[in-house]
Amino acid sequence: MNFLIKIRSLKVLLALLIFGWAGAKAQDTTQVLTLQEYQQLILANHPVASQAALLTEQARQELRMARGLLDPVIASKFSRKEYGGKDYYSLWNSTLRVPLWFGPELRAGFEKNTGQFLNPENSTPAEGLSYAGISVPLAQGLLIDERRATILQAKLMQGIAEAERVKLINKLLLQATKDYWEWLLQYRTVQLYQEALELTDFRLRAVRARVTEGDLAAIDTVEALMALQERNVLLQQAQLELQNARLQVALHLWAENQVPLELQTGTVPVLLGAEVNAVTQEELQALLTAARINHPELEKLILKGEQLEVERRFAANKLLPKLNAEYNVLQRDFYLQPDVVEQDHLQGNYKMGLSLNFPLFLREARGKLQLTKAKQSINSLELIQQTREVANTVQAVYNELQALQEQIQLQEQMVANALALRNGEQIRFESGESSLFLINSREVKFLEAQVKLYALRTKYAKAKTTLYWAAGEIPVE
Repeated sequence: MNFLIKIRSLKVLLALLIFGWAGAKAQDTTQVLTLQEYQQLILANHPVASQAALLTEQARQELRMARGLLDPVIASKFSRKEYGGKDYYSLWNSTLRVPLWFGPELRAGFEKNTGQFLNPENSTPAEGLSYAGISVPLAQGLLIDERRATILQAKLMQGIAEAERVKLINKLLLQATKDYWEWLLQYRTVQLYQEALELTDFRLRAVRARVTEGDLAAIDTVEALMALQERNVLLQQAQLELQNARLQVALHLWAENQVPLELQTGTVPVLLGAEVNAVTQEELQALLTAARINHPELEKLILKGEQLEVERRFAANKLLPKLNAEYNVLQRDFYLQPDVVEQDHLQGNYKMGLSLNFPLFLREARGKLQLTKAKQSINSLELIQQTREVANTVQAVYNELQALQEQIQLQEQMVANALALRNGEQIRFESGESSLFLINSREVKFLEAQVKLYALRTKYAKAKTTLYWAAGEIPVE
């Protein structure tokens, strides 16, 4: 998936760069940047997207660190004492510990101790003494211990990191997509005012010609000139807003190695995509269902609840006494002898022990357990609240879409009516039954209605993007 996104984004990047190089040769060349290409380029190279990807890698390495608690450990210690020409002692002890997932720990070692004043319990045969055995927790640590709790929580942290990654990507795509729709709005507005300016300029030349022929009064040229100046002011303002919208879109465009990109002059948005495409009740229910399952905020709370359950189990296990049993079979030298596994050897050559540790009041363990239960209650309540907020947000955005859909339908009718009035007034003017002032007034109403329609469609497109964001994930084709 990431490879395909990189390939597609590379195509877009090359197209943008090629256009920038060829712009000096062909100023009229137009490069269309679609929403899908724009989003893929963001996902491939945007610094925030790269940061989000590192969250997953960070969680993977934290799990790797946690699994290090189960790594076998080898240790060796040597000490020697000489004083007054006497060899007091020479101690050498090497051990290998292998923690097992289910609690016990395998142990093996080799000791070789010599000296005139050696402690008798440290005495070993001349060739050394080796041992192999096992240490088993019989109460605390039997069902769960710190190693297993840490690893289980680290595994759950991977899911939390993935949910956080999706959250960051969604937030990035939401703002970037809204900026794209705003760019499209300003681009369409500039096109509309350019057409209006050309029409007004043509009308001014026609009026001047008719004044020269004596068909119209000279004052009509002033009316036509004022209309041209008004359209020019509107166009300049729209061009300024288009430039700012282009800058906002370019803010999200990056090449590899965090190199910022700029939109070339001839790069334009695709004109399709902001049309009304109604969301049905079935689609709404599907979004609500997906939100309850996949929304990153809810998924984080669910996984956090599972982490707290692991913590609770570990805290409850702390209420048990520390009761550990250890058994080691002994033999001369380092090499395994055939008689080691015989019953007589096992019963006569061993070292074993039993340890017990139990705090009388258990205040630390009981406090930790109650604290964890309180955290679980808080997390459960937050999950309930967040679930309702997510569902309400999705429903509210859906209601906004429904209202905008009706407004757009009415506005389309208003645009058609305003255009019909403008065209009718033009016909009346050509037949001498109207004035240039009325034509300009009708045209202003038409332009206002058309710009409002563009704004409503842009608002609809933004709301639809927000709907997917509220449901948990913005789709990118």
